[in-house]
Amino acid sequence: MNIVLHQPEIPANTGNIGRTCVATGSKLHLIEPLGFRLGEKELKRAGMDYWEHLDVKRYMNYAEFLEQNPGAKIWMATTKAKQVYTDVRFGPDDYIMFGKESAGIPEEILVENEENCIRIPMQDDIRSLNLSNSVAIVLYEALRQQDFESLQLKGELHRLHWKH
Repeated sequence: MNIVLHQPEIPANTGNIGRTCVATGSKLHLIEPLGFRLGEKELKRAGMDYWEHLDVKRYMNYAEFLEQNPGAKIWMATTKAKQVYTDVRFGPDDYIMFGKESAGIPEEILVENEENCIRIPMQDDIRSLNLSNSVAIVLYEALRQQDFESLQLKGELHRLHWKH
């Protein structure tokens, strides 16, 4: 899977998302401008020691992202979408794009991709969920649809063993 962040603003969110990408074997795509530098301590703290294992690629803008990923199936997560993220079928190589924390994906991009826009249901009086939470929710649904292929499905204790 591929996670795309369009102009993320908060380093801790991007750090958390990077850690989730490492845990799931997903690639992270960052579309500039970023609201922080990739070396910031908040980013590293949230990503812990996983950041060095992250498969991450940066793009100067959305046009460059499209140019370097021709034919990509891109799902766009937005609170404005008509269809819910559980109503679509994700493929193993799909891209799931999320917008910046303060404004989401620009509407100019959304209107060109209406059929690929998805949302997470929530109460009407809530503007949006935290970005890193939203990524985890949608990404894990996409992975569930792929039967969590290549992920550890059996949990083990560190010191002891399960009785059954």
